[in-house]
Amino acid sequence: MPPPFPPVYAILDVAPVDSEANIPEALAESGVRLIQLRDKQASARAIFGASKSLVARLSPKGVRIMVNDRPDIAAMVGAGGVHVGQDDLPVDAARTLCGAGRWVGVSTHNLEQLQLADGTSADYIAVGPIFVTATKENPDPVVGLNLLREARRLTRKPLVAIGGITIKSAESVYRAGADSVAIVSDLLSASDPAQRAREYFVIAEHVLAERSESTQRGRSN
Repeated sequence: MPPPFPPVYAILDVAPVDSEANIPEALAESGVRLIQLRDKQASARAIFGASKSLVARLSPKGVRIMVNDRPDIAAMVGAGGVHVGQDDLPVDAARTLCGAGRWVGVSTHNLEQLQLADGTSADYIAVGPIFVTATKENPDPVVGLNLLREARRLTRKPLVAIGGITIKSAESVYRAGADSVAIVSDLLSASDPAQRAREYFVIAEHVLAERSESTQRGRSN
């Protein structure tokens, strides 16, 4: 049986990676095992440099580094995978570029896109934005928890919920069917990002354990 999908998925841009605050290391120490570098404003050179730095610093700590949009950069720096959106390369083309052994994740914003993603080799499917988000200039329409619940019924692939999620809403998101929550602002705006990540882990452990017990009871009945 494969290990559980990481329940906390941190998303960083180039600035916190390059800062002297050691935020990536702090997140790794808190237990975060999945970090994506996503920066729509940065140059390809900056993304390459930040990705290479993250891989060198965190891969030895067991953290999988995902590069947004750029399977070529993911392959060049030895990242753990690439995340693509609806306007990027298709999943299987991205996998061909980034190479075997790396994850490919894909963003979806409605059930049609999710069902198409479910038929690909994607290692996980992101669903969102669940709530209003300020981290994208032109965000897709909010999909809410109801779509996440429907998505859970339609796929067995790991589901990553993204968009406006905070520590106050995380429990409802896990309960709606998410295996993981992608966090941007709520981590970086916290006075202690590592402690905030630990708070997410406590919620995830509680809810996902309940879900597992419920599934086991359903199978035995």
